[in-house]
Amino acid sequence: MTGAEGANRGSRELAGGEVLLDFPADAVARLTLSNPEKRNPLSHAVLDAITETLPRLDHGIDVRCVIVTGAGKAFSAGYDIGAIPEETFERDAEALVAHPFTAAMDAVSAHPYPVIAAINGHCLGGGLELAVRCDLRVCAVEAKLGMPPAKLGLIYGHTGLERFIDTVGVPRTKELFLTGRLLDGERAERIGLVHETCPAAEVEARSLELASQIAAGAPLSLRGNKHAIETLTRFPRLSPKQVDELVALRESCFASEDFREGVRAFAEKRDPVWKGR
Repeated sequence: MTGAEGANRGSRELAGGEVLLDFPADAVARLTLSNPEKRNPLSHAVLDAITETLPRLDHGIDVRCVIVTGAGKAFSAGYDIGAIPEETFERDAEALVAHPFTAAMDAVSAHPYPVIAAINGHCLGGGLELAVRCDLRVCAVEAKLGMPPAKLGLIYGHTGLERFIDTVGVPRTKELFLTGRLLDGERAERIGLVHETCPAAEVEARSLELASQIAAGAPLSLRGNKHAIETLTRFPRLSPKQVDELVALRESCFASEDFREGVRAFAEKRDPVWKGR
């Protein structure tokens, strides 16, 4: 997809306008949570849009990196629990957390190409797990990041806790979940919760620069390395079958057109032209 083609696609409204999809650069898609008045909560409609849209970006569209961000001054305040009526709270709160949220988080983790969280502002609760599910995180230094379950009476799901432990380790996960403390962007970077920080005004440009850099990489390499890393993370003790699959995945690159093109381009000091095969 050329830059002109991306511009012609324009912006699509999803979830009744609560999510915007656009294509800001070659091979880059962006999902923007767009309900800034309520700090971009994760409603049923928003979560369903994430779940349904991410898999489609891998079919018939040349997208090799996805950005997830928020509109206004927040990335996301998390679950939209405040909108649930008191009389149906127990049923609906459990339903929100159990299904659409889990499905959306799994869709982010399962996306075959890298996903970047552009954390433009406050990132709380389920919004922070959404960011952690992304492969890379660019964060505004002014942002506040935190997990409020201890302040809400919520026991967090084990799959979400596992992701935080993978990201920042047991001690920092305990700090986040047992204190409810808010971290600024610089502290979040120091503990490995985000990869880099910059002023809020620069988050969009920096995330787009990073996404373009990633999208310029070889498609087979991006998909294969992400898959291998995810497998090793999820299964510390690989089965013989999984070992064989990862070995076969690695060996497959040597027969690919892209590997030969990458080597030629490196020797000729030019940009490679990827075919994805």
